[in-house]
Amino acid sequence: MRDKTNRKVNRKTTTKIRLTGAEVSELIFEGIVTFLILLALEIALILLLNQGFIINRNLDSSVSFLRDLISIHNANVQFWGWNQIFLLILVVIDVLVVYWRIMRRFHQIEMRHVISELHYIADNHFDHRITFKVNPELEKVVSSINALVDSTNRSIGEERRIEKSKDELITNVSHDIRTPLTSIIGYLGLIEDKQFKNQEELLKYTHTAFEKSKQMKVLVDDLFEFTKIQQTATTLNYMSTNMTNMLAQLAASYELEAQKQKIHILTQTRPDPLIMDADPEKLSRVFNNLIINAFKYGQDATKLLLRARQVGTEVIIQVTNNGQPIPEASLAHLFDRFYRVESSRSHETGGSGLGLAIAQSIVALHGGFIYAVSDKTRTSFVIHLPLKRGARLRPSTNVKTTDQAYLSNLN
Repeated sequence: MRDKTNRKVNRKTTTKIRLTGAEVSELIFEGIVTFLILLALEIALILLLNQGFIINRNLDSSVSFLRDLISIHNANVQFWGWNQIFLLILVVIDVLVVYWRIMRRFHQIEMRHVISELHYIADNHFDHRITFKVNPELEKVVSSINALVDSTNRSIGEERRIEKSKDELITNVSHDIRTPLTSIIGYLGLIEDKQFKNQEELLKYTHTAFEKSKQMKVLVDDLFEFTKIQQTATTLNYMSTNMTNMLAQLAASYELEAQKQKIHILTQTRPDPLIMDADPEKLSRVFNNLIINAFKYGQDATKLLLRARQVGTEVIIQVTNNGQPIPEASLAHLFDRFYRVESSRSHETGGSGLGLAIAQSIVALHGGFIYAVSDKTRTSFVIHLPLKRGARLRPSTNVKTTDQAYLSNLN
């Protein structure tokens, strides 16, 4: 077999099997032995036929012509008439049988080479592929092996990606929890050591520790929600959902916060009412995250529009504010875990960096997709969801261009 250093070959190149000297000798030996066995059988057959003709000269006329073909007397073979044709038939049969035996042995050698390659791959050489040119039946086996190795490589790559993702998750969570936890321990330590001048300062310390505790709770809750949604066993509680009522209720629940920030919330649906299949609890989490995100980071915004419309068999929902735009470089990363456009401001507002990632995961569970667009006049989070459960939507190349036609200024 080949040396291990020569095993790595171009996956797109098909090469012939290189036989070793021992394997060539094995094929030659197989051919010689087969020929000798056939020769012995044919001589025995001729002797038996000749002896039968001598014993019984009154055979049926249907085989009488054989007496004219073969006659063996005193161990000398004599040929008359058709004997050359008979000899040629025997030679052709011999060649075919010898060729069949040699090819059969060659296929066994091919199988040994494939098994050797398979053992090499199993020895953690998953970048290697079997590229031998083999017989059609064995080619199916080789193709299956290569496909299995490719699938194994993908699984290993996915497992490594998941492990790396978990490590990054732990690192980010540890970093984000440590900051408020350090403040909590610090202020509680001051209180424990009675290092406060008066009641007012004591209340200040406890209030700061309380706010940092709430910030930690937000992070832990978001982390729990994110990991729960990422599990493959996560199911949705589908029901007929009135999107018109849902958006109206969301607007009402955030009215007080909107008044504090001098933001006017508008809702619009088409048709009215707009009914679709969805998990209302999880969709509410999506809209809550997007609205909270708009309140926190849509600086100078005066209006927030919640709009949904039915287009064919899908529902398009927009959460739009007219605040400061999101930088172009940040749009592609908004839905990454723990990504913050402005990390310092996010820490101040208690953001976990998981809200948009959670929203994206829930939308994906519904079979839809979400993206963001932002310019000087507005920032919009656009959600595409199937109208009926079970369907799956895929973003087309011109989907953003099409959606832009429906985005209007918030006057």
